[in-house]
Amino acid sequence: MIWTAGCAVTALMVPGIAEAASQLAAPASLERVITNLRNVIVGLLVGLATLFATIGGVRYILAGGDPAEIEAAKKTLRYAAIGYGVAVLAPVLVKMLQQIVGA
Repeated sequence: MIWTAGCAVTALMVPGIAEAASQLAAPASLERVITNLRNVIVGLLVGLATLFATIGGVRYILAGGDPAEIEAAKKTLRYAAIGYGVAVLAPVLVKMLQQIVGA
């Protein structure tokens, strides 16, 4: 507990970290917030789609000829492809949201 408190105090004493913390609380504009949100969502979607693609590939390899397991693996790979598609379309969706909000 003392170690954690010491790390926190040391981190707050470094000028760059203290300044960064205050800058995070005040975004410049709504457009910047929406852009940051888009980047986070795209990153999460790509990460999850990659995870699903990996799981689907492993399931397909380990199916051993079982038709039910092969179908489940194909379904997982299909979900991964949908995830990649949504990630590619995310900038378009954000642009539509900006037009609706008026930013």
